[in-house]
Amino acid sequence: MGILDIEIVKGFMRMCNDGWLQGWHERNGGNLTYRMKEEEVAQCRPFFDPQPREWVNMGVQADNLAGEYFITTGSGKFFRNVEPDPVHSIGIVEINDKGDSWRIVWGLEDGAKPTSEFPSHFMNHSVRKAATNGANRVIYHCHATNVIALTYILPLTDRDFTRALWQSATECPVVFPEGVGVCPWMVPGGADIAMATSELMKTYQAAIWAQHGLFASGPDFDITFGLAHTIEKSAEIYVKVLSMGGGIIRQTITDDDLRAIARDFGVTLNEKFLN
Repeated sequence: MGILDIEIVKGFMRMCNDGWLQGWHERNGGNLTYRMKEEEVAQCRPFFDPQPREWVNMGVQADNLAGEYFITTGSGKFFRNVEPDPVHSIGIVEINDKGDSWRIVWGLEDGAKPTSEFPSHFMNHSVRKAATNGANRVIYHCHATNVIALTYILPLTDRDFTRALWQSATECPVVFPEGVGVCPWMVPGGADIAMATSELMKTYQAAIWAQHGLFASGPDFDITFGLAHTIEKSAEIYVKVLSMGGGIIRQTITDDDLRAIARDFGVTLNEKFLN
């Protein structure tokens, strides 16, 4: 048995491939990170490098992630290559006791590094860990086609995107009753977009990056991928409705309908998005 036979590593690789099959990861687009449980670190530790690599400062810091371990995709790596070539495409990093630096302990061979969006992932792991009492473990960024398309025509507000998505698919208010956040276009990979997104993720499970993609979180791979998939499917429906109807929507899910869904499914909708 090797590290690639361990369930959490297999699950990480499967999610990468699932995203590739959806068409959300052209070239080296998108990234995925997972905050490991202690028992998962213990399972993987026998396969760690005999000598860990050098510490690298991230430019961001989080006390509540000091000493944690993450599985991460690599910078410039292609999701389509994760399954056939995992040791060059993904890796495991350890966070130092100050919560401001990482070092590679497995994978990312031949000079590869964690995703360039690792600072954004890291800060959002910190926020979602705090917001969920430690339950959140996955941060996923993908180039969801229809979500990106909507950022060219909808006002870039949490309210406009939430209402469009809630009203385009009945399951949406159940899956993300708090709504979605929207971040204006920003240069990817830096501290600015990391901080802006982390502010949104104090409230939301998912944030949309204008003209760029979707940023989703969750406790495990299934829930996180399902969240991203649901948002993208709803965006696809909305795009098709606008295309077929010449921009005219004849009927939709009303605000009273949304409240009825919330009541029957036992969720609390974000009332500021309702009329």
